[in-house]
Amino acid sequence: GTALSSATSSPSMAASFRCSRYRMRQVSVVRYRGQTTWNAPTRPPSANSSLPVWEEAMLDRRIVFEIHRLSREGYANARIAETLRLDRETVAKYIVDPEPQRKQVIRPSKLDPYRQYILELLAQDPKVSAAVIRQRLADKGFTGKVTILKDYLLTVRPHPQRAFIRFESEPGEQCQVDWGHFGAITYGNTTRKLYCLVVTECHSRMLYIEFTHSQRQETLHRGLLNAFRYFGGTPKDLVCDNMLTAVIERHDPLIRYNEAFLAFLRPLAITPKACHPYSPQEKGKVEKGVGYVRHNFWPLRTFRDLADLQAQANEWRDTVANIRLHATTGERPIDRLRREALTPLPTVLPDCFDTAQVTVHVDCSVRFDGNTYTVPPWAVNKIATVKADHSAVRIMLREKTLATHARSWERKQRIELPEHRDAAIKSQRRQWRSQEVAA
Repeated sequence: GTALSSATSSPSMAASFRCSRYRMRQVSVVRYRGQTTWNAPTRPPSANSSLPVWEEAMLDRRIVFEIHRLSREGYANARIAETLRLDRETVAKYIVDPEPQRKQVIRPSKLDPYRQYILELLAQDPKVSAAVIRQRLADKGFTGKVTILKDYLLTVRPHPQRAFIRFESEPGEQCQVDWGHFGAITYGNTTRKLYCLVVTECHSRMLYIEFTHSQRQETLHRGLLNAFRYFGGTPKDLVCDNMLTAVIERHDPLIRYNEAFLAFLRPLAITPKACHPYSPQEKGKVEKGVGYVRHNFWPLRTFRDLADLQAQANEWRDTVANIRLHATTGERPIDRLRREALTPLPTVLPDCFDTAQVTVHVDCSVRFDGNTYTVPPWAVNKIATVKADHSAVRIMLREKTLATHARSWERKQRIELPEHRDAAIKSQRRQWRSQEVAA
């Protein structure tokens, strides 16, 4: 009694007992008048069971610890069982083996008679679907659902593991490009999707990022050209996925590239290399780059519009991303970049503007991207060309620039220059005077 009282004089111990069928109430050690007692456990609701739930399942580790502690202090198994409200055989079992293995109960399954037949079907076609196998089993009397069949196929269907070879590119040899989706930006009543173009120079891991509101052909070309300007030249190869702006059709090993994409790359002396479908590891460097932007630049970021976001991205690119010590190379990307190994940009660069042929309407404006932009009144009814990038919209008549506007990302807006309005008023006055003279 004295040894037990001194051993349990610390704050009360507690243990919660759970098993797959029952949730036990707390079992606590209570010290009362120098004696230690244990609250009895709640018995299971089943009348067929005479043992506490923890004996039907497994004892809590704290109870096992208490069994061994009392045993080391010289208590007999019967005294330990009485103190802890356990069966003596249970006490003896846990003294011999503190961590007995739980017995596995194998229940019969509706699939048991058909397992060999399933293996034969998988031998014929390892990729056959669970739905097709269930159809074959139904013909033989199987009445189970497809769920248990899918679970079984996960254990027996062969899953060959693919091994990948890591490679490093020589300076100036390769760039990789990919898109990431970053939600949307709202301008007034207009919501525009937001994308990020990420380009990685593979040898140095130098990053270029550009946020856009589209993944159109011209947007891709403009972002790539800006990246090559930033790197100081072009690589020999450009690795991309099978996006429609790069690959029109693919039947391995035959690849039909987008003609506009090839026309853009030709003067830059770049060879495109499309990854195999569903093989992101083939452009793993830029995949990591997109993830780096998403997890390092994007969190807690606030911005007004696309221009503000791009300004913040440029600052992060130059003060964080490209001057960090890269985990793989052990060098800073800006120090590892070899600009002399890149091919210099040509003198005449490709035209990468968003381009559209438009008609000048009688209200002295043209329609472009959901908005109207004004031009001088003398251009009414003429066919003009719109060339736009992220920041400006330029309206041209042959080689002459009619007007240049700041681009609006809202829709259903009229973007008007004061001089166009004044010219329209003067033109209307002249027309009225001519009509008065004619009258």
